[in-house]
Amino acid sequence: MEYGIIGVVILVLDIWALYNVWTGGSSAGSKILWSAIILILPVVGLILWFLFGPRGSASVA
Repeated sequence: MEYGIIGVVILVLDIWALYNVWTGGSSAGSKILWSAIILILPVVGLILWFLFGPRGSASVA
């Protein structure tokens, strides 16, 4: 049962990441690349996007 819950959490986080990728201001090529990475490697892709993906417009000083 606990693996099912983990799977649902990963699915929700992947959908959230894909939504953020496609609503961001990046180029179409970048959006397609990040989407492919997230879809092909759900857990690793999510972690990579979180670490290396484009940031929002807020700047950290």
